[in-house]
Formats: sequence, structure tokens, C-alpha cells
Amino acid sequence: MNNVIKIKKRGDDGYKIISVRIKESTLSKIDSISSDSNYSRNELINILLENAIKNVEIEE
Repeated sequence: MNNVIKIKKRGDDGYKIISVRIKESTLSKIDSISSDSNYSRNELINILLENAIKNVEIEE
């Protein structure tokens, strides 16, 4: 009997992996909120970015 395990390639879920540099103090605050809210760091960063994007105004 052949038990095939099917997996999707990473990125097929609409997400892309990126690398960013952030200040240690910012990461510390994110980790604290993550711990207090029971969201993973990744989930929390996505929530914060989505909220920030909705509230950006570009000044001329």
C-alpha cells in the first residue's frame, strides 16, 4: 500500500516570505503583545501591517 503525502509549495497560500530589519525595541514590543494576546509573532505582524496600510496617507 502506497501512502502518498501531498503538500503544497510554500507561497501557494497567497503569502510571501520576506526578510526585514527592525529595531530590537520594536521586536520586544511585538513579542510582548504576541505573548499577551496568544497570537504568533507572524500573525500579529500581519494584523499590524494590514491596519497600518489602511491608515496611510501620502503627503504631497
